[in-house]
Amino acid sequence: MVSCISSLTQPQINISKFISDHHHLTLLENNCSSMKDLKKIHAQLIKTGLSNDTIAISRALAFCAVSPSGDINYAYLLFTRIQNPNLFSWNTIIRGFSRSSAPEKAISLFVDMLVNSPIQPSKLTYPSLFKAYAQLGRAQNGAQLHARVIKLGLEFDQFIRNAILYMYANSGFLSEANKLFDQDESFNLIAWNSMILGLAKSGKIEECRRLFDGMGSRRTTISWNTMISGYVRKGKLMDAFQLFEEMQEERIKPTEFTLVILLNASAQLGSLDQGQWVHSYICKNNFELNSIVVTAIVDMYCKCGAIEKARRVFHQMSSKRALSCWNSMILGLAKNGCEDEAIQLFSQLVSSNREPDDVTFLGVLTACIHTGYVGKARDYFLLMKQMYEIEPSIKHYSCMVEILGQAGLLDEVEQLIRSMPIEPDVIIWGSLLSACRKHANLEMAKWAAEHVNELDFNESSGYILMSNVYAASGQFESAIKQRISMKQHQISKECGCSLIEVNGEIQEFTSGGRLNPQVQELMMLQ
Repeated sequence: MVSCISSLTQPQINISKFISDHHHLTLLENNCSSMKDLKKIHAQLIKTGLSNDTIAISRALAFCAVSPSGDINYAYLLFTRIQNPNLFSWNTIIRGFSRSSAPEKAISLFVDMLVNSPIQPSKLTYPSLFKAYAQLGRAQNGAQLHARVIKLGLEFDQFIRNAILYMYANSGFLSEANKLFDQDESFNLIAWNSMILGLAKSGKIEECRRLFDGMGSRRTTISWNTMISGYVRKGKLMDAFQLFEEMQEERIKPTEFTLVILLNASAQLGSLDQGQWVHSYICKNNFELNSIVVTAIVDMYCKCGAIEKARRVFHQMSSKRALSCWNSMILGLAKNGCEDEAIQLFSQLVSSNREPDDVTFLGVLTACIHTGYVGKARDYFLLMKQMYEIEPSIKHYSCMVEILGQAGLLDEVEQLIRSMPIEPDVIIWGSLLSACRKHANLEMAKWAAEHVNELDFNESSGYILMSNVYAASGQFESAIKQRISMKQHQISKECGCSLIEVNGEIQEFTSGGRLNPQVQELMMLQ
């Protein structure tokens, strides 16, 4: 864990002395900056026969499970090799998984602890479990744990109470969250922030703002970020940027997360002007252009159609490019008419000894859709499964169905769909139906239409596409019957919609519609 031992040329340290001295344990813990250091120390412990030393392994476990530089999978490996884990070890691994991408593992470990271990949980165990339920959005299951906490007389512990409130608020159970919130007589910053988060996620933006304003000077960066994010979620881009200005006026320093929220908002809403302004603000105020920020900037420019600006940032920040940045650039190129460049960039990624993930392959398959490169698409699909052992998702299968269908390889599409380990969705059957229309395959179209209607009886696309297939085959009576059947079942075609930005506010319009309350005013601005 200490940086000096990362060099094999330096003298061998006395591990026994190292782990027997508490001062040196603290030094060891503080100076371990990477998993590479930790693995070397772990190897030394195994070599010297001290791999079962409780104190040393507990420190290693804590680093792997909780540190930002840790590795939860390695932590679990360490944990499984502890013969009789103590309460600290159980709490550490549960806490680690509650903060990971697999929070359900924290819950299963807790059950294992109750059933197969003589160790009983303490009050420090429960906050992590409620956080895991919050991440999963499963407050209805977490409520059973809440009942257990009440039986144990721990419901008034502030840490546990805050975690329960956060679980309910984050999962949209606002009534339950509000009951706990109202029971707090003194100001509880974590509870206030949790309620703001819950209201923002549930779209209750006015109520959220009232609570936010009620905090006054006690608002933290988390409070501001949550409120800004709430406005973005509601499509109120102008309000989000105005709040950001208020944040600056009150001299609350924005964090990297604040700026990423605004960049992602600009990307989702296609607001290039606002996105460029945020990029400029980052540069002028000397914010660190780390991999997260660079990815957000590239993604924003790609989604706003400014592909040349995205290219420039991507190539200038070669040392800051995480895989997510490569993915954003590949997908951005594929969706902005630069399909061959997207494929070249994928090849560059692979040749630089970086390992693509499922999103990378989604990007390169998207490029193949627009170019019609059937052979390349087949190769990428096999490469993903065989070399990188990535299980294709429904999105990957959807890409392949569209590529093969466009090329008229309908028998191959049928074979692919029948071999899928997951159930095809409406999008896949709809793609096949569109291909059948294009290539006049009536029998396969009927098969696809049946599945569209089975999955969603009220889905209009199956009826419309099948009607078009009949019409393309010259069977106009059958085409009319499809339209009549739609009317009989009161199924209407969903209107096309457009989003435009007016004074920083995103407005939605439907084809031929007059539902937007500002439609007359906005039309006069044209």
